[in-house]
Amino acid sequence: MLDCITTYDNLYSEAKEIQSYSEITVSDNPQEIVERMISLGVYIARTGKMLADAKYHLNEKRKDETMQLIERILSDKKLSAKVQNSLIDSISREEQYLVDWIERLNRSITHQMEEMRSLLSYEKENLRISKTGY
Repeated sequence: MLDCITTYDNLYSEAKEIQSYSEITVSDNPQEIVERMISLGVYIARTGKMLADAKYHLNEKRKDETMQLIERILSDKKLSAKVQNSLIDSISREEQYLVDWIERLNRSITHQMEEMRSLLSYEKENLRISKTGY
């Protein structure tokens, strides 16, 4: 089952590609809007899977043997739980960043999909008005 987890590096690369696509401004061409909606639908599904994979990597980092060793060392020094958690969070900051980024990508793509629907409705209404005059 875990052989379907995308590697951290591949997730990062793919997130960069999706980020670039999500920053493209769409024209008012209905065909382009429809094509973009199709792509966004795929990206919504993909970023959902990517988010799960990124969370897997984050959790792996947090439960790593090194983390356990650090926790033991810290507990021997009598550091507060808050300080220990802050140190653990800082060690897994890159994994947390990827999780946060992919989560935001997923949300922004979902919002873009809604915007494309509105744009398409607007263009359809303009077409109807131009044909009927009202």
